[in-house]
Amino acid sequence: MPTTFTTPLRTVDAGELTVAYLDAGDPTAEPVVLLHGFPYDVHSYVDVVPLLTDAGFRVLVPYLRGHGPTTFRDARTVRSGQQAALGADLLAFMDALHLHEPILAGYDWGARAACVVAALWPDRVGGLVSVNGYLIQDIGAAGVPLAPSLEAGFWYFWYFATERGRAGLARDARGIADVIWRRNSPAWSFDTATLDRAAAAFENPDYVDVVIHSYRHRLGLEPGAPQHVAQERRLAEQPPIPVATITLDGMADGNFPATDGSQHDRFFTGPREHRRIPDAGHHLPAEAPHAFAEAVLDVAEPPGDGAGTP
Repeated sequence: MPTTFTTPLRTVDAGELTVAYLDAGDPTAEPVVLLHGFPYDVHSYVDVVPLLTDAGFRVLVPYLRGHGPTTFRDARTVRSGQQAALGADLLAFMDALHLHEPILAGYDWGARAACVVAALWPDRVGGLVSVNGYLIQDIGAAGVPLAPSLEAGFWYFWYFATERGRAGLARDARGIADVIWRRNSPAWSFDTATLDRAAAAFENPDYVDVVIHSYRHRLGLEPGAPQHVAQERRLAEQPPIPVATITLDGMADGNFPATDGSQHDRFFTGPREHRRIPDAGHHLPAEAPHAFAEAVLDVAEPPGDGAGTP
């Protein structure tokens, strides 16, 4: 059986959400917020958390909107999955828990949320670890095609753009995750129990709406929620990230080929180091937890000292 968290979940009202999250380590220590992606859940970090708490950090792992026990506080709130909403959720979570300059670390949707906060509110962030680099979407360029070999890996973008795709996600979210996991991480050998553990988070009643809106919005096919218009305008300018950052690429990532990171140099105006992680795919914290934890430790100064430089 796969490892599970023994720490009980907590909840906090934060912005549009009641966020369910794990909170481990010394509550007075320097905080690290770990953010999962799609289609995954908080267990992406089950092997990372003890490495960071043993190093003296407080570690918080929230379920993103539409996932697990995280819920919307108002039934009238648009079930948006756009990048500005993810960033606003993270900032509200930090505010609700009075987190002072936490280290933000994530991959996929989680790294996008972290990049949004680091770009728009850099004074609130102590450091950043982002898998695949700068992940703020350039929605204005969404119509520009990629190489066919890359487009093929994004089959679910086009699937979710259709009502057939919405129906397919509603009918078999676990099966779709299985296909995406295998494409994203061809060198990762996961078992049925590991997939089942994550798939429990997809049973959230808002999961389908949030996921479908996320992919349609990023392709310019659906408008964003009115409350996030101002932030999306700022993100459309592709704002740079000035905080200390370590970016990671898995060298066995089936969808996002590892590079030297130079294509993102212009987006980082603070100190930054790029690392390529052998044998790791897109689900990098689960596939290479020590490398991921090492990046978090290296981007931070000693616990309790706030922002650091790599």
